[in-house]
Amino acid sequence: MNQMASGKAKAIPVQVDGLYEKHHTVYARSVTGFFNSWRWVMVCVTQALFYGLCWIEWGGRQAVLFHITERKFYIFGLVFWPQDVIYLAVLLVISAYGLFLVTAVGGRLFCGYVCPQTVYTEILMWIERKIEGERPARMKLDSQPMSPRKFRLKFIKHSLWLLVALWTGITFVGYFTPIKELLNEIAAFELGPWEAFWILFYMAFLYLMAGFLREQVCKYMCPYARFQGVMFDPDTLIISYDPERGEPRGGRRKGTVASTAKPLGDCVDCSICVQVCPTGIDIRNGLQLECIACAACIDACDQVMDKVGSPRGLIRYSTENALAKHYTVGEMFSHLLRPRTLLYSSILLAIVLAAAWSLAHRVPLKVDVLRDRSTLSREADDGRIENVFRLHISNTDEAPHRYSINVSGIDGIDIVGERSVELPSASSKTVALSARVEPAAGKKGSNPIFFEVRAEQNEKIAVREKTSFFLP
Repeated sequence: MNQMASGKAKAIPVQVDGLYEKHHTVYARSVTGFFNSWRWVMVCVTQALFYGLCWIEWGGRQAVLFHITERKFYIFGLVFWPQDVIYLAVLLVISAYGLFLVTAVGGRLFCGYVCPQTVYTEILMWIERKIEGERPARMKLDSQPMSPRKFRLKFIKHSLWLLVALWTGITFVGYFTPIKELLNEIAAFELGPWEAFWILFYMAFLYLMAGFLREQVCKYMCPYARFQGVMFDPDTLIISYDPERGEPRGGRRKGTVASTAKPLGDCVDCSICVQVCPTGIDIRNGLQLECIACAACIDACDQVMDKVGSPRGLIRYSTENALAKHYTVGEMFSHLLRPRTLLYSSILLAIVLAAAWSLAHRVPLKVDVLRDRSTLSREADDGRIENVFRLHISNTDEAPHRYSINVSGIDGIDIVGERSVELPSASSKTVALSARVEPAAGKKGSNPIFFEVRAEQNEKIAVREKTSFFLP
């Protein structure tokens, strides 16, 4: 059951309609402290990257652009084509192992500090507090019937929410359509149907998830909470309440220390740790799947401990083993290096190094060879056997190049047609050509040959593609 009260924590009975628990609105109290400051640092960093990257120019174009129409992904000096989908797979694997490692070491740090749901909920809750006031004022306002003042405050709040959601939707689409072109289209009312759909969809999604559903997304919709149990172990850092120090709970006067308050523990049962929790749980009940590790309860409890003259850390980052075996801080952190974390780190490092090496040695040229299927072979005017091919050449470099085309694999094989082609940066072209050999130059049937496309200004940029030459 949730602990939600303004003074002493009191139990709210669980009301069940059918199969579902009745939802109780969570009015999170604001808090200040070390972890709250870091959470806002991460909010600022993530949003500066998200809102700012689409405005950075690189070589006369948008630095980060996933251009669906052109089927090219631009990431600063790198240009990725559909054939580079392997890098997307590698990125997903790196993300997965990175998440496994962070979770094994520090629990749900991702959820508490950089998850988009947490970040945008924090932003919209900040707006809500600025407009409607702190927790008691919001609870009082919601309990009142509609009035001109209540309508005005709600209207201003939701208008600001919608503005944030709208700009976020525009920014999101700005990574798939150049942001400046997108804004010009919006200003001229010439927005395409798909662009309009995704802006409105992302806007509505953010407005609904961060404005209304909030903790319900973490509790019921996000799968991460469900499988975190298999990723935690007794040496995983989690937000923990120390029951040996805190129990039995009870109030005491300001300045009373634990030694004169026996048999009471350090917990004064103020329920502030519950009031600041964005998911509305009581961390004193132990680790729960609803806990997103935002550490708001740590900041709140530390402030209470300062006021009553007790040591900080009644609620703190700790591990199950550290609490049970009374580890020191050094002993607790020494257990972070264990087989699971070392395995995750090794695999992650190997994949990152392999991906970095592959990107560093990636040849900025792609060649696809397609043979003419309608005519396998034919006799040319000069008596030689001719096969027709189409070479799709893609320049994935940021500079233009002229490429020479050569063929090998059968004695005397020669190209008839275009032997060189010039391509601008990040562009492609299909070249039709034919290859001819003497009838007795190879065996009947399929013979392996190789097309080599090489940049004339840089011999390191070269691709050799295998295909077949058919002799009747």
